[in-house]
Amino acid sequence: MNVSLVLFTSDLRLHDHPPLRAALDSAQEVVPLFVRDPAVDKAGFAAPNRLAFLADCLGDLDAGLHERGGRLVVRSGDTVAEVVRVVREAEADTVHMAAGCSSFARRREERLRRALEAEGRRLYVHDGVVTALPPGAVTPGGSDHFAVFTPYHRRWSAQALRTPLAAPRRIGVPAHVPSEPLPDRCAVPAVSEGLAAGGEREGRKALTAWLSRHADAYEERHDDLAGDATSRLSPYLHFGALSAAEVVHRARARGGPGAEAFVRQLCWRDFHHQVLAARPEAAAEDYRPRHDHWRRGRDAEADLRAWRAGRTGYPVVDAAMRQLAHEGWMHNRGRLLAASFLTKTLYVDWREGARHFLDLLVDGDVANNQLNWQWVAGTGTDTRPNRVLNPVLQGKRYDPYGAYVRRWVPELADVPVRFVHEPWKLPAPDRAACADYPRPVVELGDGLARFRAARGGA
Repeated sequence: MNVSLVLFTSDLRLHDHPPLRAALDSAQEVVPLFVRDPAVDKAGFAAPNRLAFLADCLGDLDAGLHERGGRLVVRSGDTVAEVVRVVREAEADTVHMAAGCSSFARRREERLRRALEAEGRRLYVHDGVVTALPPGAVTPGGSDHFAVFTPYHRRWSAQALRTPLAAPRRIGVPAHVPSEPLPDRCAVPAVSEGLAAGGEREGRKALTAWLSRHADAYEERHDDLAGDATSRLSPYLHFGALSAAEVVHRARARGGPGAEAFVRQLCWRDFHHQVLAARPEAAAEDYRPRHDHWRRGRDAEADLRAWRAGRTGYPVVDAAMRQLAHEGWMHNRGRLLAASFLTKTLYVDWREGARHFLDLLVDGDVANNQLNWQWVAGTGTDTRPNRVLNPVLQGKRYDPYGAYVRRWVPELADVPVRFVHEPWKLPAPDRAACADYPRPVVELGDGLARFRAARGGA
């Protein structure tokens, strides 16, 4: 019997899955395979929140396959070795998988291609599964990628995205191919208490609800910290439980300025993937070096610890960091403020912040996390690399009544609204209301002067 294998990686869904559709079109039976590879963990994936969310996604994927007469095969070990082993067991002729953009993913694809060719089998790598538009699909004259977002967005918006595919109705899987047990979310230690549930079903439900209830107001409200009007779809996109191409199609079908503003954010995601695909070293090195001499030593370490713990003395920054610890997720405006404060006000290396985010973010991936951090730090694609976000002014603008701060920083629950973003200005008799909240780790003026001096008078 003709058999094909589909290797699932960052595409844990059944809807709009080109590798799965291609495998089903070419074979009578298909082996849906996921490999728990220790090398992926060593590369930075093995954060508790992502492992727990992954367990949800795999469980949901397996359930969806069972509904269609199939099942998910799970193995542990080196991906290439396990794929070859399963190919032999199933006597599969072909392997289908989604293309990755990181250097790790590309090395894995090349190793797998060579191993399968040695077995007389063929590997098919499908573009445009993880992103809406494949990296490299549009390029400027004289370069292999766009280094500035606006012209990329213009070209990206003019492209016709592929039509999303329906989920298959029937998937036959060879009965004799064994599988390990599915991972269990409950077995993962140190998971954030408020972590969302993973899986394609949860993602599709969240997308439908958000489009119907909140998309129209997205343009006006996506920076509203307390309003929490962002889509919260990033974890499902990161794991491929939702198709980016399908999300773009559905948002555009909704129409209106809110939906278009949301699609712009999806374009940012593709933009970062195409940058990383062209410049994989940007995962760890400055994309545009500014000759920074980041702070080191005891004082810098103390500031970094305060930032991680949400104890900087700047309420909106601390609220964002505490949301991250509790949910494994952070509001988009909070991410900007927390990153700007660490890299520009405290002048601590962006890699320290990126590492902490990757330790906790359920949606943390190399492309978006590292390149967003570089954008804020001024070493990435931002055309205004020396901009500094003032956390007090930003807090007053995007959390004017202090509701976001009060939600995450209960020490300030009884502080009057006019002082909630500047509690150190409370009159002396009233300071007992926030006695447990720290003083600022640095004066904003001092931090700004230090940054400007470090950047050569920027």
